[in-house]
Amino acid sequence: MILKSFLIGLPMMALCLMVQVAVAYWCVRYYVQHLVTAPADSTLRFVSGVRPLVVAMVMMMVGNFLQIVLWGALFYWLGEFAEFYDAVYHSTVNFTSLGYGDIVMTKAWRLLGPLEALNGVLMLGMTAAALMVILQHMIRAQRDALLAGRSE
Repeated sequence: MILKSFLIGLPMMALCLMVQVAVAYWCVRYYVQHLVTAPADSTLRFVSGVRPLVVAMVMMMVGNFLQIVLWGALFYWLGEFAEFYDAVYHSTVNFTSLGYGDIVMTKAWRLLGPLEALNGVLMLGMTAAALMVILQHMIRAQRDALLAGRSE
């Protein structure tokens, strides 16, 4: 049972990593591209920088939700849940490490829950890290604009 769970869970974790990397890469690239085209005025630059930050945050959340749905689809495909909604709900509880325990899988596939939780912690951590990079870039650009304004 353990080997079977790992043979199913580890490729799913790898798929989620690919989704996360693609979304994080796109979000950081999107933000930087839009920051480059921002107005020179520091106030307008800040305001125009917030919109790409919000877009990046929403896209990262969508990427995480896609991963939750992928895990839920796996649980549904394995026959663990009669309804797709229950599979996605269970997946959400696992991915976020919430761990209600109100719905549990059968013993044959129960190890997939902790694997998804581990995956979720890593992917949510990557989301936070990518958003922090964007925020640091935004703060640095503001600081540089302020310092450039003082030296004139």
